[in-house]
Amino acid sequence: MRKFVDDKGRTWTASVARSESGDYKGRCHLALEEASSAGKRRVELADVRWNSLRTGERTVETMSDVELRRRLRAALGRDARS
Repeated sequence: MRKFVDDKGRTWTASVARSESGDYKGRCHLALEEASSAGKRRVELADVRWNSLRTGERTVETMSDVELRRRLRAALGRDARS
């Protein structure tokens, strides 16, 4: 897990979530959760995928804050259109 701050000053946690599919390839994906107690919003990016939790966690730990904010904007934009 990795904490970062978005463009509006809100704290988010980036982590890796596991899909329940039987497919080994890409069964783990990026999940972002707002850390505020008021609105525990969670968005998931199923297109950012890894084959294992270990690989995903290592990647999340090395992602820059800029990259995490970019991924968050993409996820929130998709979520708003749903």
